[in-house]
Amino acid sequence: MAAEENSPSAGAQGRSAEAPPPLHVAVVMDGNGRWAKRRGLPRSLGHRAGVEALKRTVSAAPDLNIRWLTVFGFSTENWSRPAAEVAELMALPKRYFESDIARLEREGVRVRVIGRREGLSPELVKLVEDAQARTAHNDRFFLNIAFNYGGQADIADAARRFAEDVAAGRARPEELTEQLFASHLATADSPAPDVIIRPSGEQRLSNFLLWEAAYAELVFQDVLWPDYGAEHLKAALQVFAGRDRRYGAVVADDVLAAG
Repeated sequence: MAAEENSPSAGAQGRSAEAPPPLHVAVVMDGNGRWAKRRGLPRSLGHRAGVEALKRTVSAAPDLNIRWLTVFGFSTENWSRPAAEVAELMALPKRYFESDIARLEREGVRVRVIGRREGLSPELVKLVEDAQARTAHNDRFFLNIAFNYGGQADIADAARRFAEDVAAGRARPEELTEQLFASHLATADSPAPDVIIRPSGEQRLSNFLLWEAAYAELVFQDVLWPDYGAEHLKAALQVFAGRDRRYGAVVADDVLAAG
C-alpha cells in the first residue's frame, strides 16, 4: 500500500487537485446497546444489527473514494462487560465472515484484523487467519477490523517490539524515529487515517488509533451505529471536505495577514 499517497505534503496537494487521493476512513462503531434498549430488545440484537450496518458501510465506501476503512469492533476494555455480552461480541466476527467473506474476496477486499490475539479462542483466531489468507491477494479495498484492540495497548506492544530489537542487536535506541516507531504498530501497513468518524453522539476516541489520529479530522454524528448507512458516511465526508488540513503549518497568506 502506498502510504506516501496520504502524507501531509501529498494530502495538501491532493486536496486542490482535480482527482483527490483515496481516503482512509476510521469508524468507531458505537451505539449498538442503546439502539437495542430504545426498542426493548436484548443488547445482543443490537450487536447483530451493527454487523448489518458494517456490511452497508463497507459496500458504500469504495464509491465514496475510500480505499482504506478501519473499524473499531471490540476494545481491550470491553472484556469488563458482562460475560454474556462478551460472548456475543466474540461471535460477531464469525457471523460477519461466514455471511460476507465470499463477497469480500470476490470484490477485491483485503481483510486484516488488528489487535491482540491473546484471550481469543483458538477457533476465532483460526477464523480470522482464514479470512485474512482468503483475501490476502486483493488490493482494490482494504478493510481493517480492530478487534481486541486498544490504542494504548498497541503503543505499548510497539515499544516492546522495538525494545526486543534493541536487546537482540537489530536496532539502536538512537535510531528510533516517529516513522520507525509507527512501523511497529498494528496499522503499519495502512496510511494514517484522514478522518475518524464516531456515530452515537459520543465525542471521544475511546482509545482508538491514538498514535495514528495525530492529524486526523474528527467527525461526530448523532446516529446510532445499527442505523448507519451510505447516507451517513457521505454526510461525514462532506463535513471532512470542508475542513482545512494544515498539519501544523500555515499558508503564506495567513502569515502576511497576521503581520
